[in-house]
Amino acid sequence: MKEVSLKPDERVDDLERNGLKIIQDKNRFCFGMDAVLLTGFVKIKEDALVLDMGTGTGIIPILLSAKTKAKSFKALEIQKDSADMARRSVALNELDDKIEIIEGDIKTATDYFDKASFDAVTCNPPYMIGEHGLKNPDSAMAIARHEVLCTFDDVARNAASLLKPGGSFFLVHRPFRLAEIFETLMKYRLEPKRMQLVYPFVDKEPNMVLIEAVRGGKSRMTVEKPLVIYKAPGVYTDEIYEIYGY
Repeated sequence: MKEVSLKPDERVDDLERNGLKIIQDKNRFCFGMDAVLLTGFVKIKEDALVLDMGTGTGIIPILLSAKTKAKSFKALEIQKDSADMARRSVALNELDDKIEIIEGDIKTATDYFDKASFDAVTCNPPYMIGEHGLKNPDSAMAIARHEVLCTFDDVARNAASLLKPGGSFFLVHRPFRLAEIFETLMKYRLEPKRMQLVYPFVDKEPNMVLIEAVRGGKSRMTVEKPLVIYKAPGVYTDEIYEIYGY
């Protein structure tokens, strides 16, 4: 494990997977379970070229480097401080030859990468629409949670442009926006092929949805077995422990 410098308020967290670690700042947006669950849902073929849009501190490509046999990862992040943390986390894990962090805007992602150049695109986009109720729309947490700097239309449009024909787009989102999500995906010929609803408890409503859409895919979708997070308060189900790698 390579040594890297930490800035004030930063810490190094153990990802409990292949010795991987990640740098996070307690005053900024730290990765959540949604990103980890997405890495468990993703199916990537060997030697694939993968792009993670809105990578934050790089949690998705770092975990996928251990969970898949992908050849390489590009990771796009608009916030300078987050991109810097992601680069240092990549260096900390000695993954510089496999993961490249690019500071840039999802809305203009095709300025940084060739069209139809990726086998898979992943994204954990902002869930909330616009700036409604935000006191500080420029904060790192607001940008991560709300569509301040990009919309889901921006995400889907650029994913479709950057994917090879037959390539897969993997995302995690909120069920209350499912109708809009499907409409937008199909607008850009990203056909929904797999979906899995995530429930906090077996008797509660779902609060996350995992989706795979294929560029130019045929119209047929598999709804997978529901994923339940807790079997009792504070106790994960076996499926969650498996995804985390505990």
